[in-house]
Amino acid sequence: MTSKTENGRTAAAEALGYEQARDELIEVVRRLEAGGTTLEESLALWERGEELAKVCRRWLEGARARLDAALAEEEAAEQAEGDE
Repeated sequence: MTSKTENGRTAAAEALGYEQARDELIEVVRRLEAGGTTLEESLALWERGEELAKVCRRWLEGARARLDAALAEEEAAEQAEGDE
């Protein structure tokens, strides 16, 4: 079961823009690679990194869907012009 803190943290991550999530993810990875953290801190960083990666993936998937829709619309308009 998910705690209120985890739900709040996830909701906060979801509210981030792509660039914000990406920049924070870069910082999380940097801190993990640098080492010097306790196991508990490392696990918390890893979990945060997973959340941020999901946010970035959703933004990118949304952008891809918008591009695909725009390209399909453009292609349909070109076909309609060719049918005239």
